Amino acid sequence: MRTPASGVRHLFKVALHQDARNIAPWVMLISVLSATSILGYRWVFPEQSDRISLARALGANPALELIFGPARELLTNDGFNAWRAGGLGAFFAGLMAILIVVRNSRADEDSGRAELIASGVITRRARLVVAVGLAAAASLLLFVVCFLLTWLSGGELAPTLMISANFAASALMFAGVAAVAAQLSSDARTASTLAVAVLGGSYVLRGYLGMSGAPDWTEWLTPFGWLGRTGVATDNDPLPLLAAAGLVVVLLAVALTLQEHRDLGLGMVAQRPGPAGAARFTVDALPWRLHRTSLVVWMVALAFLGAVWGSLVVSVQDVIADNPAMASFIAAGALDVDELNFAFVATILHLVGIIAAVVGAQVVMRVYTEEVADRVEPLVAGAISRWRYLAGNVTVALAASAAVTLVAGAGMGLVADASGAGVAFADVLLQAAVTVPAVWLLVAVSVAAVGARPAVRLVGWAVIVATFGITLLGPTFDFPDWAMAISPLHHVPTVVADDPSWTGLAWVGGVAVALLAIGFIGFRRRDLR
Repeated sequence: MRTPASGVRHLFKVALHQDARNIAPWVMLISVLSATSILGYRWVFPEQSDRISLARALGANPALELIFGPARELLTNDGFNAWRAGGLGAFFAGLMAILIVVRNSRADEDSGRAELIASGVITRRARLVVAVGLAAAASLLLFVVCFLLTWLSGGELAPTLMISANFAASALMFAGVAAVAAQLSSDARTASTLAVAVLGGSYVLRGYLGMSGAPDWTEWLTPFGWLGRTGVATDNDPLPLLAAAGLVVVLLAVALTLQEHRDLGLGMVAQRPGPAGAARFTVDALPWRLHRTSLVVWMVALAFLGAVWGSLVVSVQDVIADNPAMASFIAAGALDVDELNFAFVATILHLVGIIAAVVGAQVVMRVYTEEVADRVEPLVAGAISRWRYLAGNVTVALAASAAVTLVAGAGMGLVADASGAGVAFADVLLQAAVTVPAVWLLVAVSVAAVGARPAVRLVGWAVIVATFGITLLGPTFDFPDWAMAISPLHHVPTVVADDPSWTGLAWVGGVAVALLAIGFIGFRRRDLR
């Protein structure tokens, strides 16, 4: 006789065996992020005077607070770790959990494996329980590995336990979000998009509330705010995690209820019926048709984020007024307020460029996904050349990344100009435009990898992550010029400077063209999988 939980144990063992290779890299990435924060801080800032200078530098950069969160204690190893790894680690933990749950629930329905499993003794509820159980196992493994690596690297016991618990709590919360999204959505891609949108929106809201000087109670408006209230390395208070536990219970109850009331393979939100007749389009328009929904969502989201970040330009002046170190910096004649406001804008546009590169890389990576699914070879076996097929995808990738950058820049410029912060709309839009070649270089890395050697395609993501680290942390940690030059965004000139240099940007464009050429030549010559 089948019970609602029939088959959970056996299915969990099989699923864990199959998904362990996907889980392990995430656990190590987040754990190493925390451990290296401890090791790097002790190595780079061994003296108290160095740590005081660092605290002043970080406090003087509002863009870093927007990304990493408030720096509450930067004179200790654990305080620095809480700032550098606390927010990003929790974000990556949530992303890990979302991918695990969707992959082992909704994606199995799309492929037909879920229906095959359900024909035996495995119940529908068991499949969702197993998917969430895998995320819970990953969160527990993350807690253990992160604690051990960070503690062995020099972290104190209580702060290390607290930051590891935060990562595990984030994974569990967004596993619940993914479980609900999998019931609402009609396919795995939509479920992932919905859950990641909630994750990203929560993270951005946390950054906006912190940067805008909102009251302390607003931290309860986002799960990342709850994790922040644990006060790693200061209060080490585990009580806010009770809210996270309550959210997990509610989300899982909702997900299980929704699953009982939907048909297998369908979502609670019904799909729209397709057109009565097939549309006439060429292979050049195919990439746009495949990506148009996600690209429109990206552009709307970046336009909104641009407006949000534009509203924070005025807050930069308040940060200066409250920060003696920055005030003395300005008094020394290094910068005036308007220049500092535009420096904040340029930093945020660098972040926008990194996000835009992610959008373009996603389009390029889809080429390999289609190839593995045997949908590319039938196209190029006829009159369509390989170059034409790849060119259609690359064109969409480059156009989308440029459009996302410009749309975000336009939103930021409109709001910043209207706020009277001394920043002109035309200057912000021009700054966004000169950022585009650097974005294209990041996308071109993925083109070269997918086109010439797909086995190393992850280098496209690695370069984007490295650019993120260099761009945001390099100036604060006084990276040498050669290290800063690795980031293509380092070569983007500031358009309001008295004499902006365009040489570096020209080199960036040349490297991007060379990488695109490598991708096209490689795609033409190599065997399709």
